[in-house]
Amino acid sequence: MTVALVLVGPIILLILYVIMTYNGLISDKNHVEEGWSGIDVQLKKRHNLIPALVETVKGVTKHEDSVFTKIAEYRAKSLGAGPSQEKQKMETAITSSLKSIFALAESYPELKSNTNFQELQEQLGVIEDEISMSRRYYNGTVRDFNIKIESFPSNLVAKKFNFEKYEFFELELEAQRDMPEVNF
Repeated sequence: MTVALVLVGPIILLILYVIMTYNGLISDKNHVEEGWSGIDVQLKKRHNLIPALVETVKGVTKHEDSVFTKIAEYRAKSLGAGPSQEKQKMETAITSSLKSIFALAESYPELKSNTNFQELQEQLGVIEDEISMSRRYYNGTVRDFNIKIESFPSNLVAKKFNFEKYEFFELELEAQRDMPEVNF
């Protein structure tokens, strides 16, 4: 009986370890996906706000079609992209384009004083803060997951069940790391 326990005990402990590690990896993977979903919700809010913002600006600025065309193009590409570097690239482009729209307000005083524009700009600021918080949560869950699949001995279980690292959602341009200046 003792010999059987000595032989079978470690096998049972190994099986329990594999099961617990696998379940932990699944849990962490789901947290990463939940984090991405949070970012996606905030990005969709921003995407829904963009047409109203563009229409408000278009009504005042007649000669700025290139800015509107670019933002519409980036928005369409981003809406069609999944959680990938391509989506991050499009979101970076959208952020830059939005800065261009807000820069237009400096050239058009009637736009700067337009209450619709001011409200949309304020809503966009709130959404940008929510995107930032969602990105922070997502990157935290990605960090935890990636550490687990790279650390010994959980990396053995991760490799066996084909768990792969997730990419962080990062800003591409150094200038985007700075807080945008918003003047009303």
